Amino acid sequence: MTKNILLVGVGGQGTILASKLLTLGLMQSGVDVKMSEIHGMSQRGGSVVSHIRYSDDKVYSSVVEKGSADILVAFEKMEALRYLDYLRKGAKVVVNDYEIPSMPIYSGLVEYPKGIIECLQRNADVVVIKANDEASTLGNAKAMNMVMLGTIIKLMNLEHIDWDSIIEQNVKPAYVQLNKQALARGMQLAE
Repeated sequence: MTKNILLVGVGGQGTILASKLLTLGLMQSGVDVKMSEIHGMSQRGGSVVSHIRYSDDKVYSSVVEKGSADILVAFEKMEALRYLDYLRKGAKVVVNDYEIPSMPIYSGLVEYPKGIIECLQRNADVVVIKANDEASTLGNAKAMNMVMLGTIIKLMNLEHIDWDSIIEQNVKPAYVQLNKQALARGMQLAE
């Protein structure tokens, strides 16, 4: 059976790196994996979405259809709300309890929506992580993507994969240790 994962965030949050590492780990585990990314205006704080589909059998498409995602991983709360209709019934949402105001919010045209976590909880099995805070305690808030990745690795029972070597091969040497620590912290949070 094919599993469907959506990773969503805002440009600059490391969504694409986390998606790439997750895809490499799944490939290392021996399953067939397809991944696609949608960047939009990601460099300007726009939405970033990665679709990951994997199975023991052949996966033919990388696109997660609406109503079929098993896991939605949101690096920012409003992005979780934006992609809620992609979830299948009984799906899991892992959400970073963090707000990045969009341009209309910055401009004062609208307010940041209230009650996002509660809305998510009415529609899915939700795990809330304060990934930015956790990464900050490790020395760099930008490692929040690895905290989120560690959380989903644990929730998906993928701890057996050699994540340290995947990080070593795909992250700049200066950030390898921090990323390993953040990944381990995310796994601890999921316990």
